Amino acid sequence: MKRPAAEEGAPESDLYPGARAPRFAPALIGQRAAEMEMLNAYRSGRFAHAWLIAGPEGVGKATLAWAFARFVLANPDSLSRQVVDATDLSVAEDHPAARQLAALSHPDFVVVRRAWNAKPKSFYSEIRVDDVRDGQSVFRLAASSGGWRVMLVDAADDLNRAGANALLKTIEEPPARALVLIVAHRPGRLPPTIRSRCRRLTLEPLTPHDIEASVRGPGAPWSEAPAAKIAQAAARADGSAREALRRLDPEGEGAGAMIEAVIDRLPGVDWRAALKLADRFAGATGAQAHERFLLAIYDWLAQRARTTTESQRLEALAELWDKLRASARDVEALNIDRKTHALALLQEIAERGRRL
Repeated sequence: MKRPAAEEGAPESDLYPGARAPRFAPALIGQRAAEMEMLNAYRSGRFAHAWLIAGPEGVGKATLAWAFARFVLANPDSLSRQVVDATDLSVAEDHPAARQLAALSHPDFVVVRRAWNAKPKSFYSEIRVDDVRDGQSVFRLAASSGGWRVMLVDAADDLNRAGANALLKTIEEPPARALVLIVAHRPGRLPPTIRSRCRRLTLEPLTPHDIEASVRGPGAPWSEAPAAKIAQAAARADGSAREALRRLDPEGEGAGAMIEAVIDRLPGVDWRAALKLADRFAGATGAQAHERFLLAIYDWLAQRARTTTESQRLEALAELWDKLRASARDVEALNIDRKTHALALLQEIAERGRRL
């Protein structure tokens, strides 16, 4: 069976650089209710073949999806004593299913995500129809042990139109003992035909306490930050462990004061300071500083949204937020110059100043 490129030793598109991949997480943090809903559904006999796991980035959606896949593959009989007596979705690390999933070598499992494009050394900007079709090959063969076959899509927000249509066909006509787990940050953007055929599970933002535990889990360099700094990052992360990691990433520390100086002037722009800051985004070491800059822009937009009730202003803020998210992804996928991107973004904010 052909595997997507991400399973052949290339980088993984769903992973924050330097952090632990969701498949290695020993336990799910802060999403006990969602974990028990999936476990109870599995052993009740009322088991949906397709799940839409929704919620903001960094709240544990992928970790939950991997945990559920691991549990189902390790316990193919939902009426077994191990399933009936289970108190969570944990599986021993030395279980064959756990070891195979960790190595991305389980014959009855496939993950579908943005593939690595080796020539420009960047990820494709979307999940293509061929990526979905390659993943569907897991359903064309009998399960190696007569159990379940599982496809995990992470994240469905990245599906292009053809890819979404291909996924829909699998959900509409699922093979026997097939499980499709779909991670989505913004499920409203998925076709209604996909949403209506999945059991939806929405994860809530994490508490600051849970975020602190998540941040310490991956180890250095984040766990080495002072406790007060970790607590501050957790409190300002809007319920997302991923956002806390960005705030604590030491690669962006040097540009911190320069970013704050530029953000403090918005929607006005001190172009001399902006140009000096944008120079920090060049080269291999500039990626994390650029990430930190984008995070500061998100914070600025979120703060303005919280302090206004004007519908036109909220609409303008939401429009800019969506455009920023899309353009940030294009920077990575299309290898767009980060300095040019940052200056163009500041120019657009300045032009929209009155509306914002």
